[in-house]
Amino acid sequence: MNPLPYLNPALGILLALMTVFFIFRIILTWYPQLELAKLPWSLVALPTEPFLAPTRKLIPPLGGVDITPVLWVGICTLLREILLGQQGLLTMAATLH
Repeated sequence: MNPLPYLNPALGILLALMTVFFIFRIILTWYPQLELAKLPWSLVALPTEPFLAPTRKLIPPLGGVDITPVLWVGICTLLREILLGQQGLLTMAATLH
């Protein structure tokens, strides 16, 4: 059984959802007084913080501005295009079967 017909939509939804979460994190950086540990902000912070915390160690805030969510929006978008785009790796593999 070929798992690609199930993997492509699931991975597409996951990457799109993570992109939206990172965009919300970009917006939340404009409001540093918000407590990300409290609802509803924790719904955005919990899935994104495991990616952002290690990245902040590599790329510290520039002029007090945290750019790591912007970086992760780019990474998620790039991955989605490379894997699931019109000529993406998984898309092409699915057409071979």
